[in-house]
Amino acid sequence: MAPLSLGILILVYFIIPKQNTFSFCFIDQDRNRPITKIPIDIIILNNEESPFFSKSDSTGCFTWKTKDDFIRFVVQSPYHKTDTIYRIASSDRREDVHIKTDDYALMLHYYANGKVNDWKNRRKELSRIIANDATIFQILPQRLGIEMYAKDEFINKLTTPTQSLKNIEIIESRRLNGQIVKLKFRIKS
Repeated sequence: MAPLSLGILILVYFIIPKQNTFSFCFIDQDRNRPITKIPIDIIILNNEESPFFSKSDSTGCFTWKTKDDFIRFVVQSPYHKTDTIYRIASSDRREDVHIKTDDYALMLHYYANGKVNDWKNRRKELSRIIANDATIFQILPQRLGIEMYAKDEFINKLTTPTQSLKNIEIIESRRLNGQIVKLKFRIKS
């Protein structure tokens, strides 16, 4: 009787599809806080099916159950840069995913809608995030050199909706005690 029971258990284990649970919370990379004000649009990409659309919840998190051993999805938000995430099932714990702010879209929104207080708050926020003695430099095109920025100059660059802001790409940033102390960027052409 015992070998039959053991055989049935083994058979059931292999017949019943195993589900993997993926759980993610989205964190604003600049603020280092959950993105909760606007839901993140999530597009789950499947190899054999059409994409599935979902949104993050009020806590900025998202959970997905699947029989697959991996998940691939795109995250989109009006004020964050679109990114594609790929993870392999490794544990059932929640993972924080840092999403880059789209400063151009955010500043354009503030300018177009006359949100002067929001614009001023963003400037104050950047001032808190960036250390007073931060080393900030732009890598110039065709390896022509670098251009150094003072903190206030860089904040002005990040809070004026110009074409160059739209094309800024952060290459490297280092933090110390929660503040950016080194920032290297370029303007994509």
